[in-house]
This record gives sequence, structure tokens and C-alpha cells, in this order.
Amino acid sequence: MPETGTTMRAVLFHRKGDPAVLACEDVPVPAVPPGHVLVRVEAAGVNFADVVRRAGDGYPVPTPLPYTLGTEFAGTVARLGDQVDQHAVGDRVFGLVDPVTSGCYAEYVAVPAMAAYPLPDWLDPADSTALLVQGLTAFLALRDGVRLAEGDSVLVLGAAGGLGSLAVQIARELRAGLVVGAASTPEKLALITELGADDAVNYSEPGWVERAVAATGGRGFDTALLAGDREVIAGALGAMAPFGRIRLLGANDPGALVVDFMAEMGAGRLSANETIGFFTLTHYASPAMWPEVGVAMRTLLEQVRGRTLSPVVRHRFPLAEAAAAHRQIENRATTGKVVLIP
Repeated sequence: MPETGTTMRAVLFHRKGDPAVLACEDVPVPAVPPGHVLVRVEAAGVNFADVVRRAGDGYPVPTPLPYTLGTEFAGTVARLGDQVDQHAVGDRVFGLVDPVTSGCYAEYVAVPAMAAYPLPDWLDPADSTALLVQGLTAFLALRDGVRLAEGDSVLVLGAAGGLGSLAVQIARELRAGLVVGAASTPEKLALITELGADDAVNYSEPGWVERAVAATGGRGFDTALLAGDREVIAGALGAMAPFGRIRLLGANDPGALVVDFMAEMGAGRLSANETIGFFTLTHYASPAMWPEVGVAMRTLLEQVRGRTLSPVVRHRFPLAEAAAAHRQIENRATTGKVVLIP
């Protein structure tokens, strides 16, 4: 392994704004506190939450400036802090960092040793980042959020994105009876059906809700994972069966999550006794939940190794092109996972 120097390249922003505020700079390599490991980053995941945080549009955690984005990493252990015995220098690892601290858009990141999962030899580092925020959210939102039962029908908005593309496949593994994905272009619809969805609808076209419901025989969906524009989310509320279970996962703007449910009832877009709520990984961030998260991650790894789950990583950008990656996401020009390669 190359010798670790004292400086590294990292992407920072000194003020919030458009993608142009992201700059690749020389900064000190992080110190390695006790109980931590220093990881040489080989892949850093990019999520829509990073775009929201950079723009300053309602991200729920304060952002100290200057700041380095990124919560997902994969790479090799370069240095050990004191009191670390579960890893060795040279180990391949992947995992999540606390979004309160600076992140993974960098050549090195210091992380708690407990937060670094062993990265199997057969798994590409970039593919592994897809299993973290997006993979865990998809799996846990289906299993714990909407409590998907065998035979249930499920609607997935944004089904060609990093999260949605995994949710379609995981729903199949959880024995959903019907999986319908929604996206905005013919190319994305083709990917959704390639991933195993029973049907795919274009939510940029009039009448998409009716076409989605038709796939259920007119009954509506038992469960739904919703993300996107306010209008699309509101429209999807009308696609549910009585007692439908909905989880909101994110939005293209914070206002999209502020849905006036009384108004939607008046518009006739809510079915009887729907259960609607938000789903985030925050509940699983406490140390008490780490064993449960570990079980979920092992399940995802088993599915990938068994070829029943395929991470879709179609956009790999050099670290210095983080701004271009953000522009692509903002322009909805991506499918699957977006990754930076230091």
C-alpha cells in the first residue's frame, strides 16, 4: 500500500449554492482518533441529499463551512487508531460516516472502526456504495416501513434511480405479488422492466396514475415508496388501495414533502384508511440499532452474491468532477448510483 502523506485532495464548498461552489483542494489528511481507522477511499457515493445540502435547501442537519460532502465510502484501511483490533492495515472496507462531520468526497476519510464493514473480494467498491444509504433505505423501508407482505402490490416512484432500482429488485426478493415502477423517460422505463418490475409507467405523461392502477386490476396498490416532485407524490396518493401503506423517502424540493392531506382528501386522491409516513435511516443510526443494520447489510450482500440483486452503477466521475456529478443529478440525467472515484 502507498505511504500515507500529510495532505490529500478533497472536494469542499465554502458557501452554499449551485454545483460550481464545489472545488477540489489540498487539505490535511484526517487525524485518526482512538477507535477509528483511516480509509483510503476508492469510491464515494453521491446521493440527492448531498445536492440538497450543498444548495442549502432545507437539509435537516447544520452544515459547518467549509464542508466536505459524502456519507458513503469504500476503500482500504491505511492506518489504525488506538484500541482497534477488528481491522488491519490493507483490509478492504465500506460503510457510512456521520453526516454531522465532514464526509467522503476525499482521498482519505477517518471513520469509527465499528462503522467499517468488511468489503468482500468479489464486490466492486463502487457497487458496494449503492448498498449503503440507498440499499439499506430500500430494504428497511420495504421490510419495516410499509411492512411488505408476500403477495402485496407495490408502487415505486423514481424506480430507475439509485434507491428505486434497488427497491424494485428487493420487493421481488420479499415476494411482492406485483411491482410497478414509475420514472420520467422511455430509457428509464426500459431499465425498470429489465430489473424485474411487472410494469413501468411514465409519470411525466397525463394519465399515468390510471395506467399504474390498471396494472393492479383497478384495485390500487397495497404499498408504495414515494419520492419526486410534489405533483407526482400527490398524484401517487390516488393510486392506493384501501388500507394502503405509504412511505415518503425524499423529494426534489423540500416543499414536495409538505403535502396537504386534507386537500388531497377533498381532491379524491386518498383512499380509505391509508397509512402515510416518512422513512429515513435516522432511527437506525443509534449504536443500539447497529446490529440490526448489520443483519440487513448481510442480507443485501447475500442477495448480490446470489445474483438476485444487482447494483446499478452507471455514472462514475473523477473526484475533481464532483460538480458535474451534481449537475447530472439535478438535471435528472442519471440512472442508478452515482459514484466519485478519487
